[in-house]
Amino acid sequence: MGKIDMEVAPPANMPDVHELELARLIIETLDLDMQAAGIDPAAPLYGEGLGLDSIDVLEIALAISKAYGIKLRSDDKNNSKIFNSLRSLNQHIQAHRTR
Repeated sequence: MGKIDMEVAPPANMPDVHELELARLIIETLDLDMQAAGIDPAAPLYGEGLGLDSIDVLEIALAISKAYGIKLRSDDKNNSKIFNSLRSLNQHIQAHRTR
């Protein structure tokens, strides 16, 4: 039988390559004492989950702007959706990045 070449998505709680890169950026920006793979990509970033506060989110937005060329505005009505989880933030970045 021939070999079937199928791309398999990682399980929901396993970050993909772009999510790991973003997790590293978050960890470095906030000086967190954890590994990138330790961030559940589906867990909330703000409040429960990773436990970020509004200042943390502002710092991350600035770091993302520098790293990916994306302007994240504090008055964007979609911020709660964008910053919902590592996965949702990554999806937004991948859709809008210029670098």
